[in-house]
Amino acid sequence: MTMDMNDESVTSLAQLREFVKLSQCAEFKRTAGKARTYEWIGRTLGKFRYSSETKKNKAVIKEYIKSVSGYSDSQVDRLIKRKKETGRIFVKERTQNAFQTFYEVPDIKLLAEVASVFENPNGYALKKCLEDMYQIYGDDKFEKLSHISKSHIYNLRKTKIYTSRVLVYTKTKKTAIPIGERRKPDNQGKLGFLRVDSVHQGDLDKEKGVYYINIVDEISQWEFVGCVETISEQHLIPVLEELLELLPFKIINFHSDNGSEYINKVVANLLNKLSIHQTKSRARHSNDNALVEGKNGAVIRKTMGYVHIPKKHAILINEFLRKYLNPHLNFHRHCAFAEDIIDEKGKIKKEYKEYLTPCQKLLTIKNMEEHLVAGVTRELLETELKKLTHLESAKRLQEERLKLFKQISAKI
Repeated sequence: MTMDMNDESVTSLAQLREFVKLSQCAEFKRTAGKARTYEWIGRTLGKFRYSSETKKNKAVIKEYIKSVSGYSDSQVDRLIKRKKETGRIFVKERTQNAFQTFYEVPDIKLLAEVASVFENPNGYALKKCLEDMYQIYGDDKFEKLSHISKSHIYNLRKTKIYTSRVLVYTKTKKTAIPIGERRKPDNQGKLGFLRVDSVHQGDLDKEKGVYYINIVDEISQWEFVGCVETISEQHLIPVLEELLELLPFKIINFHSDNGSEYINKVVANLLNKLSIHQTKSRARHSNDNALVEGKNGAVIRKTMGYVHIPKKHAILINEFLRKYLNPHLNFHRHCAFAEDIIDEKGKIKKEYKEYLTPCQKLLTIKNMEEHLVAGVTRELLETELKKLTHLESAKRLQEERLKLFKQISAKI
């Protein structure tokens, strides 16, 4: 049952005491709004001259207010204090401001576009790309995004605007050939220590697919990818030699796993001719060639996929890699560079705070000019870096890859 109460006839403290006693057997529920309740409490405090009463009588008035209003002891105390300080009790207007939206819809769309053409790199690499688009290439559209934090990139990736625009696409057997030194790769902090591996595009109905040759420098992560019909000497050696000649710095060491495509006399003779030392991975040390194996998945599989491509298309694919993928990898794709942190127990932990393109990393190396081959200069590298923006290069790569796949599909 609900009743409205009129307490105008309650005028003495004796009546309040009786009311408080009776109220212990009943429960009051406030239906009036906060403003009306505050007004009634202020009126009641003035009516019974709360501030001039004794401590005992004040307790009775407080208990009466608590019973009728439903407020707690601390709430009533705060309202009494406000009445004493200001002479009245009123509802404070809240002027709480919502967080201002800094990254607007066009910014999120632009972020989604960049992430999509770069095939969803991690937050660190994406942030660095956005910074470069504004700071190096002067694209004003990226002014806001150039200041975005890595963590907020992941926040924006959860928005509907972003998700609606982004589409997501046996160990080598041991060999007894005594060619190449079996040891842990050690770059000694110098350029020219290469990691090399092969990637197979798969078989279909006993027909072999194309093979990729992947070459990565340990220090700068400069990378070249080639494509061959088979990994026999006839097809592999010419492409391998071409890739080695394309590197802008002198080569010191050539490190591969124990696959027979590299551990053979023909490759050994080629490397000897170029004065390049050859090493190979140790048994039961799968991390010895981890850098290039990671690139196999992050670059080759991400770009070319896993679907079988017949070997007859090797020349067509190699042209695409040479013209579009390799320049993009070295001048426009950001890589993570590890820093060794030694904790208090002496354990080495790798932290990835630095994200640069291989060309940017190469330009930061001390005495870099001493390592460059004839005809390559710092100015030449800087000019090549600015020929296209990161975004333009990524879009061009996507367009040319689509053309390539259409050509391959038409010929299958």
